[in-house]
Amino acid sequence: MSGCIEILKTAQESARALVKQLEFNQTDRLVMAESCTGGLAAGLLAQVPGVSQWLCGSAVTYRESVKTKWLGVSTTTLANYRAESMETTSEMALGVLRQTSEAKYSAAITGHLGPDAPPATDGHIFIAIAVRSDKETQIYSTHCLKLDSLERVARQYESAGRVLRCLREAMAAGNND
Repeated sequence: MSGCIEILKTAQESARALVKQLEFNQTDRLVMAESCTGGLAAGLLAQVPGVSQWLCGSAVTYRESVKTKWLGVSTTTLANYRAESMETTSEMALGVLRQTSEAKYSAAITGHLGPDAPPATDGHIFIAIAVRSDKETQIYSTHCLKLDSLERVARQYESAGRVLRCLREAMAAGNND
């Protein structure tokens, strides 16, 4: 249990660090599309006072049909690559950013957290960060990560912390360009 508490603390610190980054940049806004985390990443951000200035929202799209209807994820992508794939996650990030005109950044996450996940993908998550510029909306970075945790709840917190860190790194790099 103490391992889960440390993972929770790390995820909360990722949320606080991201909000500090947003406070520093002032004009950046973000939106999220979450599957395996079930909205936990946005929930961690919501624990930080003042985040409503920068967090536009989070779409929890657990089912494939919702990924398609809400975010425009292609049924072909889902059929060819599955819901838990980099291709699907990238389409989620682009779709939620296109739906949220005031956001400059989006993050999307999918993955297999278990139990009963296929052994080859058990504990793997996919993260995509998208950015809107004056000219276009595009994927900034993608990440396929193997989680250290073995328990489902610990994996959810670890996943949420990781997507927040990836988003913070992308925002920091984007504002240094």
